[in-house]
Amino acid sequence: MFWADKLIEQIKIERKEKIESGKPLIVRDEKTASGRVHIGSLRGVAIHGIVSEILNEQGIKNEYLYEINDFDPMDGLPVYLDKEKFEPHMGKPLCNVPSPDKKAKNYAEYFGEEFIRVIEEAEFRPKFYRSSELYKTGKYNEVIKLAIENAEKIRDIYKKISGSEKEEKWLPVQMICEKCGKVSTTRAYSFDGEKVKYECVEDAVKWTKGCGYSGENSPYDGNAKLPWKVEWAAKFRVVGVDIEGAGKDHSTRGGSREIADEICRKIFMHNPPFNIPYEFFQVGGKKMSSSKGAGSSSREIADLLPPELLRLLLLGKDAKKVIDFIPDGDTIPILYDTYDKMAGSYFGKEENDDTRIFKLIHANWEEKMKQRFLPRFSQIAFLVQMPHMDIYSEVEKIKGSSLTKEDKEEVDYRSKYARSWLLKYAPEDYKYELKENEIPKSAKNFTEKQKEGLRKILEYVKSQKSLDGQELHSKIHEIKQEMEVEPKELFSAIYLSFLGKDRGPKVGWFLSVLDKKFLEKRLEEVIK
Repeated sequence: MFWADKLIEQIKIERKEKIESGKPLIVRDEKTASGRVHIGSLRGVAIHGIVSEILNEQGIKNEYLYEINDFDPMDGLPVYLDKEKFEPHMGKPLCNVPSPDKKAKNYAEYFGEEFIRVIEEAEFRPKFYRSSELYKTGKYNEVIKLAIENAEKIRDIYKKISGSEKEEKWLPVQMICEKCGKVSTTRAYSFDGEKVKYECVEDAVKWTKGCGYSGENSPYDGNAKLPWKVEWAAKFRVVGVDIEGAGKDHSTRGGSREIADEICRKIFMHNPPFNIPYEFFQVGGKKMSSSKGAGSSSREIADLLPPELLRLLLLGKDAKKVIDFIPDGDTIPILYDTYDKMAGSYFGKEENDDTRIFKLIHANWEEKMKQRFLPRFSQIAFLVQMPHMDIYSEVEKIKGSSLTKEDKEEVDYRSKYARSWLLKYAPEDYKYELKENEIPKSAKNFTEKQKEGLRKILEYVKSQKSLDGQELHSKIHEIKQEMEVEPKELFSAIYLSFLGKDRGPKVGWFLSVLDKKFLEKRLEEVIK
């Protein structure tokens, strides 16, 4: 059973009473708009999105809410921004920091809107809102009051669950300094039922300085924010969340989710949502940070992959398994091969997880569910680098019959994305230039054994009126076995003869798509 279907069965048991009441389940996720949003943040979007889609599929009312968190402080300076311009704003709520392009409403909107467009292009359809809206419209006022009045209990929860000790005067609220506008540097120390006294401490954090101001103000209507673990619990109640997961680091024993759940129960008197702990999305084995600029941004990868392949990348693995995405490696060709295999299951009317995922990743794109010939992405990536070849003719040879209108559209579609990948990310192993006008220098020092293998291939090529890629591939392997030569020794000689590098596409297919006269001439030249 597909992993998301299993989750739905668990949710139906845990939230049975609310489902039967007819009230919609609230599915929620969020992202702090602290910089260009990395591709990893789309995993949460996809997990919550697919849960909402399957609930809809089963006729279970639900609403998928997505928060662009614009009220967190700016606590990191992205490497791609002007340090001199933005450093003075460090510590302020993101919604109060100016936009990098001076066009968006603020800093958070500039980065948040880009991420929203990516989410919508991938056909996930949450209802978006901003955290600042909840604060400024007073939606948080009640929970802020409860948190401050129960400060001692919250301190005890922190200590009991994580061992973290807060000083006796610590209050679970962060005031926005009325003088400098920063929230990271303020320390609240008393509450009279209406106003909070606070000071803006110069050395409160290492990455920005407080102004030293002392004052008092109402903590309501956007004048303050809750510390994030308390705030997380508050969101569960204020938004009425039924389903919300997070990265596995938050769900470890003694972690932030356990603290938030306990505060939610004991302080806000609300049942915490169904949790979906999920593994990291890594780029090249590394977890990423939006504010530090590490990793590939969601926008860059969304431009690199068609929407259905992006959904496959995000949903193809169980939520409990790591996704390691290497755009400059084999990840993308392998992803296309996986898609093609799933398409085979779907069009072959098989009933398995591949068929189920294939349906789900296509969302509202019914035209992509029509059967068509799917040439391997690695083959298309090779062909688009061979300007002397007619790509339709070559794909027609691979298919073994004429291309339909849908087949040609698929060739064009894959060609577009292949060119983009080759330009921006593809490793050298996938970049080819056919050496038509001269024999590569690397092809002039073959051993006698290599020349003998090439001679046998030439004899076979000359004996055939036309070349079939698979038959030629089998013949080359037969020659290799007869000669008892290492595969690398023979294959590298073939690739060096035509490409000037020791690796290339599937060897039989590669040779079969070359002009036969050119193929024979080059083999004759290198075996002299």
